[in-house]
Amino acid sequence: MFTTSRRGVLAGGALAGAFFGLAKPLKFIGDARAETPPEPTVGFYRYKVGSIEVTAVYDGIWRKPHDPAFIKGVSVDETKAALAKAGLTTEFMPIPLTVIVLKLGDRHIMIDAGSGVGQWQANATHLPANMQAAGIDRSQIDTILVSHFHPDHVWGLMEKGTNAAVFPNAELVVNSAEYRFWTEPGRVEKLPEGRRAAGKRIADVFPTWKNWKLVESGAEVAPGIRILDAYGHTPGHSVFLVTSGNDQLMVSNDTMYVPALLAPHPGWQGAYDQDGPMAVTTRRRIIDRVIADKMMICGAHFPFPGAGSFATDGDAYAFSPVVQS
Repeated sequence: MFTTSRRGVLAGGALAGAFFGLAKPLKFIGDARAETPPEPTVGFYRYKVGSIEVTAVYDGIWRKPHDPAFIKGVSVDETKAALAKAGLTTEFMPIPLTVIVLKLGDRHIMIDAGSGVGQWQANATHLPANMQAAGIDRSQIDTILVSHFHPDHVWGLMEKGTNAAVFPNAELVVNSAEYRFWTEPGRVEKLPEGRRAAGKRIADVFPTWKNWKLVESGAEVAPGIRILDAYGHTPGHSVFLVTSGNDQLMVSNDTMYVPALLAPHPGWQGAYDQDGPMAVTTRRRIIDRVIADKMMICGAHFPFPGAGSFATDGDAYAFSPVVQS
């Protein structure tokens, strides 16, 4: 375990490498030192949390056009400035997607299912090939922990066109609040117009499957893995705390989905946060716990391989991402 700061991120690499169970130090990049990485040439990355093997699998990236509505009350110039300070491109809003697979003994547990081979974005198609390259066959996945029902996290559960289950034999675990919100009778009509098509697909398909397991916040969903509420982004958005021995990893999903923006500005509210003020409160609670417990963190939209560490920076945070060496 280790701590890091904006001025000392590189010094922690050897200790972080030990934490991750790697043979050589990890590299961290601090604010204003990073360069926009190309899409990874190797689309998976392995590390250890105690005895648990973690494989980060790259799905793709959304090169989102700049939109003044993306962060509420924040201009495009301000978001571009935050991206530039983090060393990222300002040509578009880079939103990569990484899926996590945990190996516990003979069990393979996936966290979320990706975007469905282009069903979300045309260039987010890499998950099946990268899983295969990592030696993970989808038939090996016996449990899928679902953080929330946004398309980039669950469209990979359904085949394009037919909506047939991609993982019919896997147990699908989700916070009961998330499931009930999206499948409540009459919910589709209550959603904003832009979300109704996605809401209808969820409402039409998910209740027909019998392999859902609805759980409450705080439940142990697998040995050493606990689901924790992180509400705000969606009504039942959840994170997963992975513990093995003295090591911990917070799988934060969309709690701080673009660290370049939200680490220095944790009070910013994203357009995709259903309850912006609650999402801000949740963000601070989760990141403060990560810092206090000196744990590593990964996020679905962090720069690949999607892991790193946070430190306090006044009233905000500094994020140090892990980069492939």
